[in-house]
Amino acid sequence: MNKAHIRSIDVRGAVITVTTTRTQCNDTSGKTIVQLLEKEGIPIVHYAIVPDLIGNIRDELYSAMKQANCIIITGGTGLTYDDCTIEAVAPLLEKKLDGFGEFFRMKSMAQIGTSALLSRAIAGIASGKAIFCIPGSTPAVILATQELIVPEITHILSHASR
Repeated sequence: MNKAHIRSIDVRGAVITVTTTRTQCNDTSGKTIVQLLEKEGIPIVHYAIVPDLIGNIRDELYSAMKQANCIIITGGTGLTYDDCTIEAVAPLLEKKLDGFGEFFRMKSMAQIGTSALLSRAIAGIASGKAIFCIPGSTPAVILATQELIVPEITHILSHASR
């Protein structure tokens, strides 16, 4: 693959955990994302935990976008009555990265079988920033961050910030 069009980008990460049960003490998924990004040299400039409420999720996303250009939101992507991360974020995306959700579900299939179809993971661009919405389980955040986000974030931001 010709990567000549990929520019040197200063990637700054943000992690938002959507939950009504976790705290900073037991947010293993959020902490895992932080560790995986930092291991790749991506500094974390924003970290927060918010409840499953559309307004709270959007407010935290806007706050993160002031500092970060790679925002990963974990949790609230399922099918239960209070899962509303997708409803909060999808309308704000100017461009959707449909392949992200497709690849995430494809790779999840190897780990959890056909239950992967319950995932509503999405990604897209807003104001030149990459935003990823992924499930809240630790195996899901490892898969998404390590296998999809980290390998392509510079490529994504090279295009998104033009």
